[in-house]
Amino acid sequence: MDATSQLRLAFYGDDFTGSTDALEVLAFAGLRCALFLKPPSVETLNALGPFDAIGVAGESRSMSPEEMDQNLPQTLGALATLPVPLVHYKVCSTFDSSAAVGSIGRVMDLAREAFGGGAIPIVAATPALGRYCVFGTLFARSGTDGLVYRLDRHPIMSRHPTTPMSEADMALHLAAQTRQTFAKFTLPLYGAGRPAMDSELARIAAGEPGGIVFDGATPDHLTEVGRQLERLSAGRSRPLFCVGSSGLEYATTQWWREAGAAAVVDTAQYETFEAVSQVLAVSGSASPLSKMQVDAAIAHGFVELAVDASSLVADERWEAELKRLNGEAVVALRAGHSVMVHTARGPDDGRIAAMTSLLVTRGLSTDTAKHVGGRLLAQRLGHFVDGVLRAVRIERLLVSGGDTSSHVTQHLAPDALVVAARLAPGAPLCRVLSDQPHLTGLQIALKGGQMGQPDYFVKALRGTEA
Repeated sequence: MDATSQLRLAFYGDDFTGSTDALEVLAFAGLRCALFLKPPSVETLNALGPFDAIGVAGESRSMSPEEMDQNLPQTLGALATLPVPLVHYKVCSTFDSSAAVGSIGRVMDLAREAFGGGAIPIVAATPALGRYCVFGTLFARSGTDGLVYRLDRHPIMSRHPTTPMSEADMALHLAAQTRQTFAKFTLPLYGAGRPAMDSELARIAAGEPGGIVFDGATPDHLTEVGRQLERLSAGRSRPLFCVGSSGLEYATTQWWREAGAAAVVDTAQYETFEAVSQVLAVSGSASPLSKMQVDAAIAHGFVELAVDASSLVADERWEAELKRLNGEAVVALRAGHSVMVHTARGPDDGRIAAMTSLLVTRGLSTDTAKHVGGRLLAQRLGHFVDGVLRAVRIERLLVSGGDTSSHVTQHLAPDALVVAARLAPGAPLCRVLSDQPHLTGLQIALKGGQMGQPDYFVKALRGTEA
């Protein structure tokens, strides 16, 4: 039997941390799913499947619109040919993006050719992660103090080094990235009853907006969103293209369970995982929460390796810096220690500013220097991790930061990832599928800078029993 005949959802993640977030929700809902680095062939799906859902992990969150034009049409076209009702363009739960970097609007424009017309549903709320959308405005809980903020006042996201969020209204935020128009399906409608909700959505869609932003503040709201997505996808010749956080996976799986189309499953298999003797942790994030996580790891005895960011991006010095990092990491790991590699300890760490200044002196604008420097730093950390894994047998690899996670995983090039255990909401522990000897048996956890608790790295080492 064709492995694609059982597919219920496919997604493309705009970075690897977001991709494992969506994969986690699907796995914990009992779906058979895997994450690939490119759209898999039918032969690959038949060999590794069958699957109820598949994901493709990408890096469009760090792309310019021109790079998206070059790289995304083929992938979107491949996803559009799948016999699946929904294709989800998975973005970070904080929607951080801009017209210049990671443009969600440009992706929506590109998707028109592959998926056809009709309003694109936009699911911004993810209550399980502390993300709430009210009258189209997105709020997010901060991992540093536990409080909920509008995104444009959020202590982490308003200070994001590449795409700081200056607008919390999702319609306005996305309208700055595309000429498409946006409508809103707002909170009061959820209390009007399903016939009234259906009628109002039909009225909104009849106005032919480019996208419809769905509010949500509770799991029940998301279940209703899942019902509407199923209605919108019915009878289409091509999949319904959607944009959103992992709230979309919560929405669909919750609705399938309510409708009797999916079984309630026991997730006990994901709730525990064993301790390991050591881990390699790599942080490319400068967020305040990442600083707390790095500090906790070092306090717990991880050997600290501070990356000289300027040297690692400089054409004439990066190989020497890579050799230094690699040598020190291998020595520490062979001695039985865990290693904590970091490019910054918080947003005020001077290393990132120094890296940006170096690139500015070489002719780049400040914004371009931040973008190019961040990507180059992540790529060379991919070289570093690959070299260490080839030299020392490691059971568990932890990577923090969206761009860093994407480039490290791309450099390692596994066949696929499957969820192994719950480590932190939106940042699961995954098992690598690969026939490469240095990747066989490897577990990997990828997380964004704003995800996880302060003891994230320590918990990944000590396991759940501790």
